[in-house]
Amino acid sequence: MELFMRKDVPEEMTWDLSAIYDTETALEADKKRVDELGRLLEEKYKGKLTDAQAISACLTETQELYEKAGLLANYAELAVSVDYYDAHNQALSESINTLIAEVLSRISFIESEILMQDESTIGEAIALGKGNACYLRGLLHKKPHQLAPETERVLAALQPLFGAPYQTYNMAKLADMRFDPFRVGDEEFPLGYSLFEDAYEYDPRTEVRRAAFRAFSDKIRQYENVTAAAYQSQVQSEKIMAKLRGFDSVFDSLLFEQEVSREMYDRQLDLIMERLAPHMRRYAKLLQKVYGLERMTSADLKLSIDPDYVPSVTIEESKEYIEKGLAILGEDYVEMIRTAYRERWVDFAQNQGKSTGGFCASPYGSHSFILLSWHNQMADVFTLAHELGHAGHFKACNGAQSVYDVDVSTYFVEAPSTMNELLMAHYLLKTNPDKRFRRWVLDCMVGKTYYHNFVTHFLEAVYQREVYRLIDAGGSVQAETLNRIMRETLQKFWGDAVEICEGAELTWMRQPHYYMGLYSYTYSAGLTVATQVCRRIEEEGQPAVDDWKRVLAAGSTKSPAELAKMAGVDITTSQPFIDTIDTIGAMIGEICQLTEEI
Repeated sequence: MELFMRKDVPEEMTWDLSAIYDTETALEADKKRVDELGRLLEEKYKGKLTDAQAISACLTETQELYEKAGLLANYAELAVSVDYYDAHNQALSESINTLIAEVLSRISFIESEILMQDESTIGEAIALGKGNACYLRGLLHKKPHQLAPETERVLAALQPLFGAPYQTYNMAKLADMRFDPFRVGDEEFPLGYSLFEDAYEYDPRTEVRRAAFRAFSDKIRQYENVTAAAYQSQVQSEKIMAKLRGFDSVFDSLLFEQEVSREMYDRQLDLIMERLAPHMRRYAKLLQKVYGLERMTSADLKLSIDPDYVPSVTIEESKEYIEKGLAILGEDYVEMIRTAYRERWVDFAQNQGKSTGGFCASPYGSHSFILLSWHNQMADVFTLAHELGHAGHFKACNGAQSVYDVDVSTYFVEAPSTMNELLMAHYLLKTNPDKRFRRWVLDCMVGKTYYHNFVTHFLEAVYQREVYRLIDAGGSVQAETLNRIMRETLQKFWGDAVEICEGAELTWMRQPHYYMGLYSYTYSAGLTVATQVCRRIEEEGQPAVDDWKRVLAAGSTKSPAELAKMAGVDITTSQPFIDTIDTIGAMIGEICQLTEEI
């Protein structure tokens, strides 16, 4: 199947960004207003933030600037993400990013001047509230790492340059990288990033699947050096910033932003590597047996346990599945889902130049926007439920909190999304007692939900830890080094159960999360919270649901550990991770048993 150009995609398959700006005139008006607000704030408050009343008034007025800047930045990023060939949107994005950087540089004095005041004055400003209290507490938290006002101003102005590595990565991956078709026997197959990751990796035909893996790997290998250079720039800039701000390591700097301790981070990675690997090796061996493979390779790990039992699902049919699966979260939640379909919050299209994978953007002052590529598979339903989890989360906190209090730590942010996948699966398990159906649902959980978050992203996180260790020691990374680290990571996890075939070491090239700090490891943290809360909901019903919805509305007013505790989970200990890994092992055991019985 040849992918459409964006202009040829049916409108109903695309999202409607006019919910943010219906005309470029409206967008330009907000650009002008943001610039104007920056100048007004500077004129009105610079050199005058010396008492609680002035601090509170300034921060309250600044909320409008952050709201409008957020709408502008999201609009630009969303417009570019669906078509990296669109030069107009690329230029628009550059102009918006430049404007925002200039304005943030202009108003950088606000944080600097507030932090020059004594804590009693800041405490008085906190007491005045007005949606500014948590922001001010956050400033006090980072005060030891604040630099001189002029330095902070310069760093704010340089923000577009700090985003250059990610932009380079995306341009190479989504605009410059063109895939040729590959052949199996006499048949020719089209190839692209989304086609490979969303279709061929799951293809039950061994020759097609492995040929696609080889062709895909051969193509991305041609870009390994430029991708490594972009990544080297990213991690070195993070190291420089960590050192400038007085952190002992890159880890400390990045975890500080998430409000997570190094102990929590390391324990999580080490625990999963030790306890989960044996379960997943057993799962890989089962796949090898079911498919009659002489050897199990890394190109075979995304297979379904029962390829003949994978229902085709249309977009319209997915609506019913998701509404019923998430109905336990209440009628208001279900109405949000209906609205998302009705008002085109989702970009379902497959087209050239579109970002791969899936994400949800939730600009303050608008509704969420979800990107994915629809392939009429049940996996797409779970992906959409996942992204709607983000939408439901930010609908709740954006409605309850000020613009300052919705920047939820990435350590927790994947809990609401993975929760939705689990609720969907538990709903499906209750709809049909057939053994084959039950095995299929359990395999969706193990082979999709848990595999994606507890294997794919976990292995990326283990690899990433080794990269930062090298950078912290004063080293640098090139393609050869990154390939070696990734191969060693895969070999350590899979042991002799899986042959790490040529090309698997290039997995590091496929993940944009590396340009977002320590993000990959947070997926297993979020899913651990979700697993434990889902169990509470199954056992306790409405009280657990009510607790969860209070968590969703809390935004960033609580730390990740506090949010988890509100939901009944102590994420600061090993037990939730051990329980979750045991849950995965039990499901794999049941899949093996059902396979024997079927």
